[in-house]
Amino acid sequence: MKRATGNHEVNTDQPKKAAPPEDRAKTAEYFSRLRLRVKLGFLAAFLIPPIALSAYFHFQFNSTLEESGKLHLASLAESQKNTIDLFLQERVVNVFSLFHSAEFDVDPSQEVMDRYLQTLRQTSDAFIDVGFCDSQGAQIGYAGPFTYLLGKDYGSEDWFVAVMEQERDYYISDIYLGFRNDPHFTIAVKQRIDAKPYIVRATLDPDKFYLFLRSIGRGKGVDSALVNNQGRYQIVDPDKGELLGTSEYIPSASEGHGVEEARIDGNSILAAYVWLEETPWALVIRQPLSVAYAQMYRTQKIMIASTALIIIVVAVSIWMITDRLLRRAQATARSREELRLQLVHAAKLASLGELAAGIAHEINNPLAIIAATTGCIRDMFDPEFEVQWTPESVKEELANIDSAVFKARGITQTLLKFSRKNPPRLVPRNVNKILEQVVAGLKEREFELSDIELVRDYDPHLPDITLDPDQISQVFLNLINNAGDAIDGTGTITLATHHDDSCIRITVSDNGAGMPAEIMEKIFVPFFTTKDVGKGTGLGLSISSSIVESMGGRIEVQSVQGAGSSFTVVLPLAESEHVENGSA
Repeated sequence: MKRATGNHEVNTDQPKKAAPPEDRAKTAEYFSRLRLRVKLGFLAAFLIPPIALSAYFHFQFNSTLEESGKLHLASLAESQKNTIDLFLQERVVNVFSLFHSAEFDVDPSQEVMDRYLQTLRQTSDAFIDVGFCDSQGAQIGYAGPFTYLLGKDYGSEDWFVAVMEQERDYYISDIYLGFRNDPHFTIAVKQRIDAKPYIVRATLDPDKFYLFLRSIGRGKGVDSALVNNQGRYQIVDPDKGELLGTSEYIPSASEGHGVEEARIDGNSILAAYVWLEETPWALVIRQPLSVAYAQMYRTQKIMIASTALIIIVVAVSIWMITDRLLRRAQATARSREELRLQLVHAAKLASLGELAAGIAHEINNPLAIIAATTGCIRDMFDPEFEVQWTPESVKEELANIDSAVFKARGITQTLLKFSRKNPPRLVPRNVNKILEQVVAGLKEREFELSDIELVRDYDPHLPDITLDPDQISQVFLNLINNAGDAIDGTGTITLATHHDDSCIRITVSDNGAGMPAEIMEKIFVPFFTTKDVGKGTGLGLSISSSIVESMGGRIEVQSVQGAGSSFTVVLPLAESEHVENGSA
């Protein structure tokens, strides 16, 4: 049989000749460009959203860990501050008790003064000596190693003036050298006897006070110091500074407490401070940032390494799988159907990138609950916080963790089910149920967060139809995603199903931006997209149209620019058509 073609006759009964070399070269070049565009498109669509989300959640997680480190150091400072105030209060009570001893006399003998000192040292070895002063400041009684202080006049000393003038009956001085020319601080208490004020003063050893301060310290790399409101050390580690020296970190006097990062001697530290109640000193606790944020740095490295590994694995997988699939399409025409199915699966992967925001948000909520609950349990068992707990309270917290874990597991199972690659299968299904499975859960939650209302108008009498549930789900998801992308701000997406004697019609409509005529002519062309780079591959509607056509159906489009768009999937009810076309 002969057929005329142009000016030549071609004998169609003869065997077909192989394509000339120039055609093969053009075909190879076409597929080479196609492979590159598809691979780059899939990589951009799948990797850009997760990378951006990973960076965001990485920043948020680091901020949370930083705040946790600050709160820990602040609670440690508050705990030590309470202990120090209690220590000073006890020392004041020890000195006050001397006025009420059975042998107290306004003209004490040396033997009585020695017993006073012995009594004080039994309560704390920080006491150095004790003295008894009259209302003029003359020390008329003394016991201690500095015997020459007996008879000294303290009338002009700051601590004596302060305790005489203030309403409170006791005063705790700053560290000073005094007559003995040796650092110490004084606790002076006042008592009126026969309308005359008398003073009992006791001095304490700063070194013994430092040993006490170090004994109550907790935490790796933590050092504590006491400074007055001029920033001079009252108590300090000898390796960090010297008594009466100026501290490189001076806490704010206008705030009762605080935590902040600082830099001292070229080292970055985290400093927490809190002002004492018994004396105008501030407790300053310092910890190197490398220690305070050790958990954050460790978690940061793990997150970066894990994210990088996942991205590399996914990128290499997408690159290799897409390349292999397209090479098969180039090698044989019979692989076109397989390529179409693989592209449908790859489009699922691209859709996962668009779903990443909702997935990350949904999973982040149970993770936050787990983190907060485990922190609460740790606080229960931490003696510093003195939290009252019972086995029932711990079980209740563990139940919260279980609930969050099962919620996260449900989300991941839904995600895995969607991403799983399944072979084509034609089974009777109700389209309403398939459509509801697509939007229920993550997608509906994503629209709620974007202020997009989802309206359902399902035909309650819709008959079952023979189709591939996975492939038609992909079609619905593509149309719903496009409807969501078309809405800028608040809007409405309507899902409607109807049927007549010959077909079922599934309509996805939105009140978004709509499309002009020139755009509508190209929407089913492969790789054509109006989305920004990295937001889409241009294959969604092309693949959707191919899937629907393989089931004997079609996609109808109506759009008015500025008023919205409507995509209708028309599927025939005749079962023989579905089977014939779906298995072709």
